[in-house]
Amino acid sequence: MTGKKVAIIGTVGVPAIYGGFETLVENLIKCHEALSLKESLTVYCSSRSYPSKLKSFHSAHLRYVPLAANGFQSVAYDIFSMTSACWNRNEVILLLGVSGAIALPIFRFFSSAKFITNIDGIEWRRAKWNFIAKCFLRFSEKMAVRFSHVVIADNEAIANYVKNIYGVNCHVIAYGGDHALSVEKMSLNMVGLPETYSFSVCRIEPENNIEMILEAFSRVGLVKAELVDNNNVRKLVMVGNWSGSSYGRSLRERFSECDNIFMLDPIYDLRVLKGLRANSLLYIHGHSAGGTNPSLVEAMHFSKPIFVFDCSYNRYSTEGDAMFFGDSHGLVQLINAFNSTNAKTDGKKMMEIASRRYLWKNISKQYFDLFYD
Repeated sequence: MTGKKVAIIGTVGVPAIYGGFETLVENLIKCHEALSLKESLTVYCSSRSYPSKLKSFHSAHLRYVPLAANGFQSVAYDIFSMTSACWNRNEVILLLGVSGAIALPIFRFFSSAKFITNIDGIEWRRAKWNFIAKCFLRFSEKMAVRFSHVVIADNEAIANYVKNIYGVNCHVIAYGGDHALSVEKMSLNMVGLPETYSFSVCRIEPENNIEMILEAFSRVGLVKAELVDNNNVRKLVMVGNWSGSSYGRSLRERFSECDNIFMLDPIYDLRVLKGLRANSLLYIHGHSAGGTNPSLVEAMHFSKPIFVFDCSYNRYSTEGDAMFFGDSHGLVQLINAFNSTNAKTDGKKMMEIASRRYLWKNISKQYFDLFYD
């Protein structure tokens, strides 16, 4: 295969400091370098997020855009990036997310580049968006599906949605999660944090069912029991951006008096997160939107049982082998029924799926193959 000029657009940038797409790009670059592939990779980054502007990261060139990559500026950020990528004659443009896809018809007319779009989840359905934002995102989604040469979905449920609504077949490519194990474990020296516990990490947003999870743990509380695991599993350590919204602040205030709930501010250091995950008895996953959630596939690599909100995305991600709940009462029942022996078996199932489906070397190969397909 001869080398191609490939531009990656739609993320805050690399090194990864934000979320799932950024982690995806960072691992694509690392695999590209490890395999000595011939593509010329360029990643567009937000200059506002990187005071120290590297010219390159591993085998990728970096270009900076003087706009924010998220929020209302994300549309202009993506369009600016695509304009630059086309002007610099990139042959393949990988667009992550649909914010800038509203301009794809124009770029398709003027450019010969191959546009590959990962549409992420069904973004317009998220509860955090108002009516106007939902209408815009739904239209952008339509433009992405119609005018991209290739559409990527990260979950079978998303692919089924695209097929049913738009009549278009998607390439299903999930996320890797093994990077969460590749770092050295570091302990979080926090006074009062239990040695073992149930664990969750996520953005504090309504569609992640934060209130449902906290309500369940506030109800089970701590009990006088001889079974230590059954008591420790009633302790919840949840990491998230509690101060980032009125929703998060109100939940923190409401449940702060529960002596079995520990609400930690955002932690981005993978070494600390590895320590927290490794010390947990199980993982709680409340996401109800977004397809294959990176935090879920990362957790699956730790051989822990997973209690997960029951929706089609999560069932596809875990092949139906996780423990599912639909409300706080269902989660309470799972907590009360926790058994260490069964937990080991359930954790091994999650690890087996993760080792088979969520490795970055395999995910990266699928992306690189699309560049030449």
